[in-house]
Amino acid sequence: MADMNTQAEQADKQSGAGARPPRQGKRRFLLLILLAIVVLAAVAFGLYYWLDARFYESTDDAYVNGNLVQITPQVAGTVTSITADDGDFVKKGQVLVRLDPSDTIVAQENAEANLAQVVRQVRGLYSNVANYRSLLAARKIELQRAKDDYDRRANLARDGAISQEELSHARDALTSAETALSGAQQQLNTTTALVDDTTIATHPDVKAAAAKLRQAYLDHVRSTLVAPVSGYVAKRSVQVGSRVQPGTALMAVVPLDDVWVDANFKETQLVDMRIGQPVEIDADLYGDKVTYHGKVESLGVGTGSAFSLLPAQNASGNWIKIVQRLPVRIHLDQKDLDKYPLRIGLSTDVTVDLHDQSGAVLSPHARLKPRFSTDVYDHQLAEADQLVTRIIHENNSQARDAGQEQK
Repeated sequence: MADMNTQAEQADKQSGAGARPPRQGKRRFLLLILLAIVVLAAVAFGLYYWLDARFYESTDDAYVNGNLVQITPQVAGTVTSITADDGDFVKKGQVLVRLDPSDTIVAQENAEANLAQVVRQVRGLYSNVANYRSLLAARKIELQRAKDDYDRRANLARDGAISQEELSHARDALTSAETALSGAQQQLNTTTALVDDTTIATHPDVKAAAAKLRQAYLDHVRSTLVAPVSGYVAKRSVQVGSRVQPGTALMAVVPLDDVWVDANFKETQLVDMRIGQPVEIDADLYGDKVTYHGKVESLGVGTGSAFSLLPAQNASGNWIKIVQRLPVRIHLDQKDLDKYPLRIGLSTDVTVDLHDQSGAVLSPHARLKPRFSTDVYDHQLAEADQLVTRIIHENNSQARDAGQEQK
């Protein structure tokens, strides 16, 4: 019985040894197929990277940025009204905050009265010049009369017709007339120096008074704070009744139609990045449903750590060798922004197409026109000039009319 079992085991081993070569061949074939797939995948990935993927750089360290236009008073005052709150849309020139104008009204009225008084005083200076010219002419006539009288008496004295005493009186009268003429000339010169080469409007005293009026007018106008640009109100901190000082941040206006993306790329990603290259942006707010298009507007001139309050320095012991990031500003297509508005601070994913290498790394030209500007304050000084001109004209004409009535 034991012999029969041993024979059966040997038969099974022989049968298994005979079946093993086909199974190993099949496994070898499958391994070759897997190896071929891996090689083909590696080759395909290599081709994909070399032909396309290496021309793109991406980062998710990118955020929407924009202008936060701070609304700050230029004069001190008490807040009497607030016409906009967080989230409200305001147009350029719209009133946002009003301050109590009582103090500025009083100051402006005082400046107006001072200008009117100075104009009349300067007008008087011009009248004094005319008076001294008339006086000088009279002194010249008196001098000529005294000289003629002295000459006649001198001739009579040589003939013995008059006494030396009378001739002496005539000489004294001539000397007195010469002194009076010299004094009148000095007075005319002094008075003329006060108004020489000037008009009423260009006289230094009038210009100084006009400058005070302009400042008072501007202070009064600036008691009403308007929006420099159109946008949405944010960070309102002012309250009615608050006493605010110049420079205090009351609120901010954010123009959401003029935002951009600051993408922080690693320094190793910037080798082939150039200004003007096309960019695709996905915002976390909309996800993959919306893709924004833009262009590289500028490459940063320094890393964030270089401009930090405590920059990394090896000598100070706060230096660690890490890959730095450089901010890249991306200009967004206005059509995409109008259709899908963004907010400041939103996270985005940015992909830059590096195929076009014709752009510059740094901007080669200086910007000649203002990048951001507002004209809501331009008319204020013009209105002040109109007020100054009106006051000067009114008081100058009134003084002239009064002088004509006296004549």
